[in-house]
Amino acid sequence: MDRREAIRLLATAAGLSLVPPQLRALLREARAEVGDLPALRTLDAHQNEIVTTMAEMIIPATETPGAKAARVNEFIDLILTEWCNDEERTRFLHGLTDADARSGKLFGKDFVGCAPDQQTEILTALDDEMMREAEALKYAARDYRGSPSHPEKNFFYMMKHLTLTGYYTSQIGAEQELHFQMFPGHFDGCVPVTEATGAGE
Repeated sequence: MDRREAIRLLATAAGLSLVPPQLRALLREARAEVGDLPALRTLDAHQNEIVTTMAEMIIPATETPGAKAARVNEFIDLILTEWCNDEERTRFLHGLTDADARSGKLFGKDFVGCAPDQQTEILTALDDEMMREAEALKYAARDYRGSPSHPEKNFFYMMKHLTLTGYYTSQIGAEQELHFQMFPGHFDGCVPVTEATGAGE
């Protein structure tokens, strides 16, 4: 698996609601192939702070490390740089700008400078808007008029999906949160047959 193929696989997983168990080993291999991520290439320093803060709020550190420790922000920058098209990249960056605009209007400071409860208020509003859009899309599918948008076009939908994918394909997310083991226990092909196990006929 080359680096481009690894990125393609990880980006595809970001669009899945659920990742089948049989794909997890392949995703871990893809994440290992990407290796240590280079310096940020799409996000600037301030945008990176917003992404890091939002990702940690989506998957906070508890008894296991959160999104920040898993370097989810670097994963998101990688996908934005090497996989997203110009429209998707612009939409995501505009979403970060919008978060600053909302916090400035409500609290007189940028998103990163807000208190945790203020940041939660903004993310809750973004999540509510995302859910309303998703609900509207269901009705649009029943009464089709034109070309309805896809939920992927919502910034916060994209942010959450990339955060989840970046976290659960990281070593921290896979091993400490999911307790995923790359190699299961040993298999004994030949075992003695006893009354307890039965011979099978």
